[in-house]
Amino acid sequence: MAEQVAVSHDVTKLVERIKDIKIAMMTTVEPSGELHSRPMYTHEPEADGTLWFFTERDSAKIDEVQQEQHVNLGYSKPDQNLYVSISGTATVVNDRQKIKDLWSEGLRAWFPKGSDDPNISLLRVDISRGEYWDQPSNVLVRAFGYVKAVTTGERYQPTGDEHAKVNPS
Repeated sequence: MAEQVAVSHDVTKLVERIKDIKIAMMTTVEPSGELHSRPMYTHEPEADGTLWFFTERDSAKIDEVQQEQHVNLGYSKPDQNLYVSISGTATVVNDRQKIKDLWSEGLRAWFPKGSDDPNISLLRVDISRGEYWDQPSNVLVRAFGYVKAVTTGERYQPTGDEHAKVNPS
């Protein structure tokens, strides 16, 4: 039996789930066509779903995004059984005022010269679609699911188990 997946156009469902997850695995496409993933720090997502990332202007990801704007972001909170995948379009932004607006002192570890560092760029990701899996994390719920699967041969669908696709447009 095929899994029923809810489809929503409300990007806030994605933003709500990732707002407390600071590190995403960003996947870009190298000039050779190979996929390249790396951890990236996500700044507070905007209400409309716009995501911002600081990076070095001379980094490989800038070249990759300028050649192929489609990126994927993977977020997870395994201890809460929460997993989110976001596909979007990345744009390189060199707006000095936007860099200053998003700057936080914790970024100095990567950018010791501060927000005036001429090698800082931003990656703006506009969400085209996303998918999330949000499941109860209680050990007893999982144990019950295991027992049901073993005894009945059927998959247990706990109350509160949520899997949805989000297509903002």
